[in-house]
Amino acid sequence: MTKNKKYPLELATMPGFAGSSAYYLRYEDPHNQEALVSKEANDYWGNVDLYIGGTEHATGHLIYSRFWNKFLHDHGYVKDEEPFRRLINQGMIQGRSNFVYRIKNTNTFVTYGLKDKYDVTPIHVNVNIVSNDILDIEAFKNWSPEYKTAEFILEDGKYVCGWAVEKMSKSMFNVVNPDDIVEKFGADTLRMYEMFLGPIEQSKPWDTNGIDGVSRFLRKLWNLFFKGDDFSVSDTQPTPDELKSVHKLIKKVGYDIENFSFNTSVAAFMICVNELTALKCNKHAVLEPLIIVLSPFAPHISEELWHRLGYTTTVCDAAWPEYDEKYLVENVVTYAISFNGKTRFSLELPVGLPREEIEKAVLNNENSAKWIDGKTPKKIIVVPDKIVNIVL
Repeated sequence: MTKNKKYPLELATMPGFAGSSAYYLRYEDPHNQEALVSKEANDYWGNVDLYIGGTEHATGHLIYSRFWNKFLHDHGYVKDEEPFRRLINQGMIQGRSNFVYRIKNTNTFVTYGLKDKYDVTPIHVNVNIVSNDILDIEAFKNWSPEYKTAEFILEDGKYVCGWAVEKMSKSMFNVVNPDDIVEKFGADTLRMYEMFLGPIEQSKPWDTNGIDGVSRFLRKLWNLFFKGDDFSVSDTQPTPDELKSVHKLIKKVGYDIENFSFNTSVAAFMICVNELTALKCNKHAVLEPLIIVLSPFAPHISEELWHRLGYTTTVCDAAWPEYDEKYLVENVVTYAISFNGKTRFSLELPVGLPREEIEKAVLNNENSAKWIDGKTPKKIIVVPDKIVNIVL
């Protein structure tokens, strides 16, 4: 307070403390003018099934929600003692910082590989003027008047920056603007790359250099529907290999969504699209369920391709496809072929092949000849569906 002037003590703390902590109860009965929530509404809705929030919520919000929920439960206003049945704290997207190394008391900067020869101070540098850890020297000079007259000690004609994974911060110049990523790669690429970085609950380093792989995947997906610039999707019956690929994907993604394992779903999409590309698949019966399953991950390209397939409603309203186990039965098994206990190559053989046929197939394989080298095998050990070891 200032001299001779007093300010009243703020007593209305309930809206911030209680209101922001019990809002999920108010959603159950928003028009009730007599109570926070009626017993009937709370009996119907119960507690929150799933709460997803950052780790900073643990002390800044969730602890108060538990306090108020337990208080209301003890007084009979809500039926559940805990406010949330399941809690997931998503990890933080970390930034990849870059450093330049300034020789102390000078305006000279030495490249990463030579910095140990000098007394240097590492300085954060704007990641937007660094590409694959190589500094754009002219952009650096224009970045700040302080560096306009900077001099550089290079390595192979380049200035290589140091790097570290840190919390994204303006002071570290490592903040990535999502608008820039969307402008360059599209929103679907950004969405899928964020999911691909790692498990949802782990903190993950952002690396713009790795986003190209997701962008290439979406272009490869697009090419399944097109031959050059012409839309080309066939109504012919899919092959067993094509059906196996897409039904394997449906099963995997359905499981991953239920378990919030989005990064492995993205990997599964990449595998499926690579398999279908190798099979030169453009079958409607395969591509339609692929697009439906992809739509929660890449909604924009999925919506576009869905309409290209002839539909007028949104892909979001399409029924989720069900996988059929009969398409997932393995017809072949991969054996590791070893000689004297050392694996030399692998060989695919039909499932259920008799032992004698397995031995015959391995001995007659062209890759076996150089390892046998004219010798007579002393023993052949077959571990069904796993390994064949030839003892010489």
